[in-house]
Amino acid sequence: MSDSFDLVVVGAGPGGYVCAIRAAQLGMKVACVEKAALGGVCLNVGCIPSKALLESSYTYSKISKGLEKQGILVEGVKLDLAQMMKRKDDVVKGLTSGVGSLFKKNKVEHIVGTARLTKANTLEVTSGSEKRTVTFKNVVLATGSTPIQVPGLTFDGTNVLDSTGALALTSVPEKLVIVGGGYIGVELGSVWSRLGSDVTIVEFTDRILPVSDVEMALALQKSLIKQGIKFRFGSAAQGVKQLAGNKLSVQVKTGDAVEEIEANKVIVAVGRRPYTEGLGLDSLGIALSKRGFIEVDSNYRTNVSSVYAIGDVIGKIMLAHNAEEEGVAVAEILAGQHGHVNYRACPSVVYTHPELASVGLTEDQARQQYGQIKIGKFPLIANGRARGMDDTEGFVKVIGDVKTDRLLGVHMLGPHASDVIAEATVAIEFAASVEDIGRSFHAHPTLPEALKEAANLANGSSTQF
Repeated sequence: MSDSFDLVVVGAGPGGYVCAIRAAQLGMKVACVEKAALGGVCLNVGCIPSKALLESSYTYSKISKGLEKQGILVEGVKLDLAQMMKRKDDVVKGLTSGVGSLFKKNKVEHIVGTARLTKANTLEVTSGSEKRTVTFKNVVLATGSTPIQVPGLTFDGTNVLDSTGALALTSVPEKLVIVGGGYIGVELGSVWSRLGSDVTIVEFTDRILPVSDVEMALALQKSLIKQGIKFRFGSAAQGVKQLAGNKLSVQVKTGDAVEEIEANKVIVAVGRRPYTEGLGLDSLGIALSKRGFIEVDSNYRTNVSSVYAIGDVIGKIMLAHNAEEEGVAVAEILAGQHGHVNYRACPSVVYTHPELASVGLTEDQARQQYGQIKIGKFPLIANGRARGMDDTEGFVKVIGDVKTDRLLGVHMLGPHASDVIAEATVAIEFAASVEDIGRSFHAHPTLPEALKEAANLANGSSTQF
């Protein structure tokens, strides 16, 4: 094994492993240092296992509540949580092992251990009692993020859990309190509510998904309330006390009033912070923002010329697919190419049911930046495929610029929104107009027709609503 590389990537999450592979494809000698399992948080304890549980819990809930309307009669539905968790783990195992195969295929050396920068072109990797010195021309820091802790709600792995613990419960809590109404909170709330928990979500702001389009977030919020999830808005969880048995009491402050909410488990999902501990950033004088993110320029380079950073640790858009794009971009930049990321075309998805998917500007952002805008909204109840699926809750919202007809943003609430949003993402990447969407063929009957009709409504030309 060599100890000298063109590029060393620290962290094998979505951004790190993609960066390492792309750099190797471009002719660099590459190593990737990872102290835990390949795939990072996303593949192991984040995106992938949570979506596996969301799918299983939705299937269970749909069957349990009955399909008589479709002429399907089911009796004796039972939950085998252990098997559900095993399937989730099998999905994770299959994907993480795939990353290792990709490393071998592309001749990326996987170095197991914890990395610490010692010089501008040197790092030390520690694995147990062994230490290895590795030199490089450039290094990319892709160490990701870790859950934020709330004062008074220290993670203990038993009663107060982070998102990782929430994906590994061995029984369904009778009562569950989730602190944080962002996408992680509402997704986890959906999983356990479907499986039988009485779920209460405590959120500091006045609605769920504070950074999403207001109208879309409120529509999803209304749906989740109908599904049985309870909310405490404008509230802060301040502490938790152990009661008799396996019961807990969560202190929640709303204004000047403090109430006690009973729970069996508490999940804290108030956001994530950059993971930079032990990297040796101070020794090299690498600049950090006030919030602790690594500061980079437009080429992802820090103030130390040989050190680059991508993904959650720089805090631009803390999503796995964004980290992947940054990983590819920085690898291409280091190879002398023109790698870039169009952040405006980065989609976001909340995998509840209905799903909420968005790309581009929210309505408020579009008004602030463009002044005069036009909006088209098409309800799924008027969509033939949604009716055939018996899944008509939700709508599509298209936002365009009045002066140029440029497509500014698309927001979808409904089944398979995570899939349909891909069309809008490509449209925004290619600077399409609203008319482009409305005049493009869409197979009938399909859910994407709702996007076409919303675009036509924005231009006053829909023949379907």
